[in-house]
Amino acid sequence: MTPERILMNRHQPSLARVLLLGVVLAPAGQADDLNPAAGLAAIPFEAADPRLGEEINETCAGCHGEHGQGGKEGEYPRLAGLPAHYIAEQLLLFRDRIRKNLAMVESVDHRQMPDEDVAHIAVYLAGIELPSRLPPADEAAPGFDSYQRLLDSKRVVQIPQPEGDPAQGKRLYKRECGSCHGADGMGKEDQAVPMIAGQYTEYLWRQVDKYLRRERIHDKDDPDDELLAAFSREEIRDILAYVSTLDDGG
Repeated sequence: MTPERILMNRHQPSLARVLLLGVVLAPAGQADDLNPAAGLAAIPFEAADPRLGEEINETCAGCHGEHGQGGKEGEYPRLAGLPAHYIAEQLLLFRDRIRKNLAMVESVDHRQMPDEDVAHIAVYLAGIELPSRLPPADEAAPGFDSYQRLLDSKRVVQIPQPEGDPAQGKRLYKRECGSCHGADGMGKEDQAVPMIAGQYTEYLWRQVDKYLRRERIHDKDDPDDELLAAFSREEIRDILAYVSTLDDGG
């Protein structure tokens, strides 16, 4: 990749919006057309360079934070740690106008986001690990670095436990959700299944509602899947209460 190519990527302001939600959106009535698998197979992950991804991420940081931690209580979702294949899949959906966003029209095209750039940013974001708490520290100890402590605090993502019964949510999650999203909620790289542990609850609620309105596909291998519609609002609340606890040990 030439320096000019890298420079152009670093100064594409709308790339932050490319990663804004990190979800699959499809216009109502077009769910059956959502199939990015063929394009995803062509993404050159084996040649991805996280260093170039870090440079591209400078434009994403305005919304999602320097470390992909998201913010504003889920207005901007966390991207750090999502499977690389999932991130790339969403970028392709934007680029091919399957996922609609008028603000992206002028900037998310093949010239400004070639396959290699998709691979660079996806692999970089997927490799970021964020703790859910700071390790203990003695501020009075010799050599304590308060500035470094502040920098470390910006990497922390701790999801508050929302209303709901996490014990009941755990039972429902293990029965209905864990087979895809994993027992730890970290998703599956090979199937482009997103991580939901450590993700903002308000954001997850918004996506649930999009699924229920058929604006999103819950299972791209089974577009007619209505699993979420079988749950009551209280059961979904309990599941999300449990999900909020899945990263408490990190």
